[in-house]
Amino acid sequence: MNIVVEFFVVTFKVLWAFVLAAARWLVRPKEKSVAGQVCLITGAGSGLGRLFALEFARRRALLVLWDINTQSNEETAGMVRHIYRDLEAADAAALQAGNGEEEILPHCNLQVFTYTCDVGKRENVYLTAERVRKEVGEVSVLVNNAGVVSGHHLLECPDELIERTMMVNCHAHFWTTKAFLPTMLEINHGHIVTVASSLGLFSTAGVEDYCASKFGVVGFHESLSHELKAAEKDGIKTTLVCPYLVDTGMFRGCRIRKEIEPFLPPLKPDYCVQQAMRAILTDQPMVCTPRLMYIVTFMKSILPFEAVVCMYRFLGADKCMYPFIAQRKQATNNNEAKNGI
Repeated sequence: MNIVVEFFVVTFKVLWAFVLAAARWLVRPKEKSVAGQVCLITGAGSGLGRLFALEFARRRALLVLWDINTQSNEETAGMVRHIYRDLEAADAAALQAGNGEEEILPHCNLQVFTYTCDVGKRENVYLTAERVRKEVGEVSVLVNNAGVVSGHHLLECPDELIERTMMVNCHAHFWTTKAFLPTMLEINHGHIVTVASSLGLFSTAGVEDYCASKFGVVGFHESLSHELKAAEKDGIKTTLVCPYLVDTGMFRGCRIRKEIEPFLPPLKPDYCVQQAMRAILTDQPMVCTPRLMYIVTFMKSILPFEAVVCMYRFLGADKCMYPFIAQRKQATNNNEAKNGI
């Protein structure tokens, strides 16, 4: 094709992409079904991971839950089984009423499997993934959610904690994706969800290791998405989830300017997961919550650095992590005192 003609074709496609994106804001796309599909969630023992598990359970997915904490992971599994029992009761009532209009997934197919896995350790990931393939089957939906934060200033943070943050928040995505992507490629079907953070799009002071890990995983996700497009594997979807501060306790104590905080409070975990689920089930490539994060990311990309600094200081975002870090340090000192260190 002549390059001039191709240029106009590309221009039209770009403009058409804007039209489609605008249409998604106006008309809610139909959500796809994940009923009967194997969904693996890392970090499922608490926080967003637990809420993702409950949401996928309500949609009749077969769940594989990974967490380093066996007890909390089993607690999540118990909640999932309770949802499955409710679905079974609803199905039985529908059958008894003679409602045959909707296809009902047999309850025997609704199962939850738990595995204790440290995703920061490569061999542990590969061994657990092999167990999942043998005991459950191939994974259709992979939700990389597990994450940690050290809560130390750079010069006060032990090297081991920096390495741990990078391993869990970033490197683990490589290992899990390498474990389950090959089968997705073979059948051209699957969905990879990357739970990152707004701190993977713009940064703040005091959490250098966390920001680096999230920036890294955003880059990994975007490159992977481009690779799938280049391979014309359109049946494999990807969704990048970048929420603002979520009220899970992970960053307890983090505060922006008090006059601004009522307009930009920490997100409720349920709301965050609901928005992410909507994006996943409509094959949305990326979701930032709240939508203000899109504007902040755009402004950070076009404004001079000093202008960004001025905005941070006005919002109180330049030192928003300092109270959180101080609390973590105090908690560490208290624990050491109790242990007689």
